[in-house]
Amino acid sequence: MYLHVTPNGGKYWRLAYRLFGKQKIFALGVYPQVSLAEARQMRDEAKKLIKQGIDPVVERKQTSRRKYDEQATTFELIARDWHRTKQSSWTESHAKKIMNSLEADIFPKLGDRPIAAISAPDLLAALRVIESRGALEIAGRVLQRCNAVFRYAVATGRITANPAAELRGALKTPERKHHAALSHAELPAFMSHVDGYDGDFQTRIGLQLLAHTFVRTGELRAARWAEFNLELGEWRIPAERMKMRDEHIVPLSRQSVALLRQLECINGDSELVFPSGNGRRDKCISENTLLYALYRMGYHSRATGHGFRATASTILNEMGFHPDWIERQLAHAERNKVRAAYNRAQYLSERKQMMQVWSDYLDAVSRGENVVLSEFRQKRSEN
Repeated sequence: MYLHVTPNGGKYWRLAYRLFGKQKIFALGVYPQVSLAEARQMRDEAKKLIKQGIDPVVERKQTSRRKYDEQATTFELIARDWHRTKQSSWTESHAKKIMNSLEADIFPKLGDRPIAAISAPDLLAALRVIESRGALEIAGRVLQRCNAVFRYAVATGRITANPAAELRGALKTPERKHHAALSHAELPAFMSHVDGYDGDFQTRIGLQLLAHTFVRTGELRAARWAEFNLELGEWRIPAERMKMRDEHIVPLSRQSVALLRQLECINGDSELVFPSGNGRRDKCISENTLLYALYRMGYHSRATGHGFRATASTILNEMGFHPDWIERQLAHAERNKVRAAYNRAQYLSERKQMMQVWSDYLDAVSRGENVVLSEFRQKRSEN
């Protein structure tokens, strides 16, 4: 070992050695940043490698490469890579929700770990923290997302096995909670409360449209006038706003069109059907606007915006409408992608008739008429 001094005054620790008949130089660092004691320690470690026939220069490069590879294949980097590849198939809000859950619950514990070094117990320990705060459903969803990240890592050659697959059945099962939904017997009083709602005008219209169309709350809140053809009585919700990323056609009953005409009188100058009331016409009303209106009407824990879907599904089935028509109207997922493309507008004429019967039914119960579900559809068809 020696200290190499350059003409400009630089001082470099060097180790001269011979391996496999070749003379070589191993850099030990710059003096005085690397002290004599540190240089001697590195020299001794290098000599041990040389005795084993290992070139310290090559070993240093390989070690640096391993560290780089580990940093380039951390769980967080691969998870973000996976997220980018899937983002186009999700709505913006769903994509944000997925990343937020990973950032909050997984990255702080496993994000900087090489993905190949994460075991099933490591992942389970992180999920147990979520469980410990009582968020069992969130723990299950986070496991699903981690499972997808690990499968992506397997597919792209970063790892050979998926530790998340070993955790099937390892988490606590949350008690299934259904959205609060109204029954046929409860609808007359509810519709009467909605029709007499003394709060914001557009909020009342929103509740009425939610009942008549039974779309998802988010689909209604962010609706744009460009999506509607009121003359044709049709609402086409674009794929990017749908949960399953497929365009959804909602036939509009005469009652729904009339409600939208009322709303058009006050909001027709906005792109949004339900612009925010805080002066931001480019933002739609919040998800709590309709929910809090239900609370004001006395329906806390008794009804939700999403619950209208369950109510409509139950009653339309009792009326005898074909289950496929109802499922298509609810825009539930079609697992077969080919069939899904074909089904986008399937049963449209049948669904138009069904949606008109549904609105007529809501009008009838709001007037206090005694409606027998098994007979109502037939009576409407005869009129």
